[in-house]
Amino acid sequence: MTLEYLVSSLIVVAAPGTGVLYILSISLARGMRACFVAALGCTLGIVPHLLAAVTGLASLLHASETAFELLKYLGVAYLLYLAWRMLRSREALVPSAASAPLPTRRLIATGILINLLNPKLTLFFFAFLPQFVQGKEAPLTHMLGLSLTFMVMTFVVFIAYGLCVAAARQKVASRPSVLAWLRGIFSAGFLALAVRLAMAER
Repeated sequence: MTLEYLVSSLIVVAAPGTGVLYILSISLARGMRACFVAALGCTLGIVPHLLAAVTGLASLLHASETAFELLKYLGVAYLLYLAWRMLRSREALVPSAASAPLPTRRLIATGILINLLNPKLTLFFFAFLPQFVQGKEAPLTHMLGLSLTFMVMTFVVFIAYGLCVAAARQKVASRPSVLAWLRGIFSAGFLALAVRLAMAER
């Protein structure tokens, strides 16, 4: 495993995107416990892309315009749904202590879907990761090791994002105008990501 791979992977993981935005909103709304669960869901959402790369399904996605477009627009539709739900939700952005926690399965499922419906993640495993496997003995084992590193990095970075936001959670909760502004920001963020994904090319 090279320093180049670690640095490149860190840039991909830490760059603001759908998963980061989801983690920030969950951390602010529900605190660190929910953040851990959501980060786990986002991390598990990487597994299908890894399996696609290992089994060759990523080759189909890369070669087939129809397959890529289908996955892309499913992702766009889901991001638009998240933007609408954030904007129209009547729940407080930072619930009171008496509020019921979100079900673990819902947090995980949302995190999985966010990364599952991300064709660029599949292309990362198809086009980028194999560069570090070529010429290696036991390439499958090496690829699994690199992928596991990428998943651990995703989980750790997302938790770090969550910690930063959760630290300011109580201060934000006492300012309704700030909460309304943040709800609009998160909604606009999901909308912007949907537009960017819709314009993405293979």
